Amino acid sequence: MIRSLAVLAAPLALAVATVPPASSPTPPAPGGSTPTASGPAPTPARTISELLALGRPIVLAHTGGEQAYPGSTLYSFGESVKAGADMLDLNVMLSKDDQLVVQHDGTVDRLTDATGEVVSMTYAELAKLDNAYWFTAHCEACRDAPAGDYVWRGVRTGAKPAPPGYSPDDFAIPTLDQLIARFPGVPLNIEIEEEGDGLRTAKVLADVLARTNMLDRVVVTSFGDEVNAEFHRLAPTVTMSPSKGPTVQWVLGRIPLPDGMRILQLPQAYNGLEVITPKQVADAHRAGYLIWVWPNDAKLETLDSYRHYVAMGIDGLNINVPADGVRALTP
Repeated sequence: MIRSLAVLAAPLALAVATVPPASSPTPPAPGGSTPTASGPAPTPARTISELLALGRPIVLAHTGGEQAYPGSTLYSFGESVKAGADMLDLNVMLSKDDQLVVQHDGTVDRLTDATGEVVSMTYAELAKLDNAYWFTAHCEACRDAPAGDYVWRGVRTGAKPAPPGYSPDDFAIPTLDQLIARFPGVPLNIEIEEEGDGLRTAKVLADVLARTNMLDRVVVTSFGDEVNAEFHRLAPTVTMSPSKGPTVQWVLGRIPLPDGMRILQLPQAYNGLEVITPKQVADAHRAGYLIWVWPNDAKLETLDSYRHYVAMGIDGLNINVPADGVRALTP
């Protein structure tokens, strides 16, 4: 058939976000206290049903728009809201002390000034880190750029002033509670990471979403079939995307998705295999499914590429430059 099922495995995560600031610029305490900042004006809160009824492709800020802003920070999510993203995309995992943190990678190595696995650190330790330390606008997590290119390095520590409307806390690794408090009601696309205890993460996520009244404003998925199934058992009303197994079965064999799962979150390509094609889109739509694409190649994160996806009939753009995604929707 086509290479192996494993190479295609790639369900993603998307989402979007505002609330009154707290008063102290010190690192937020474990448990979800809200960092300081006024932040942008809120995007209209929508349920997932309302979002899907807009009658146009939606724009998701992948990891907060990680090529435009330092990903997995309240600053990146806030700027993505200001840019007009419909939804914020994020990954969640548990810290050592069971705090549900928003972080794309299983380690802190790529963007912070430290190293280590997220699951091996307490949230107090994670919150101290500068999550924009290695960010530049020209390349992702470059280590050899001129010092001036690291424009947000030092904001977290107070060595550099925060941009208007934000505080040092907005450049830390946030908790999901903090993200929801800052952007109440904004739709979120959440991927449950399997680092540590993925089943435990699913349980904590279900609890947080129920407590914050977000059950109808999120799409949830996980790469892991078992984790996805467990979350669905815990929160059966939440809109979900299929995990690896059913996604691959649809892409390679057109085997119908599980009941209630109709949003396919797919990469442009995987290991040389083109996934997003006109036939893929047409077949999905005939089956009653939607496709949200994430271009897993920096060269595809362009306005022209986004317009190409829109012309192809893609239902959602889970992208790293959300402002250009918004532009791509303009005739």
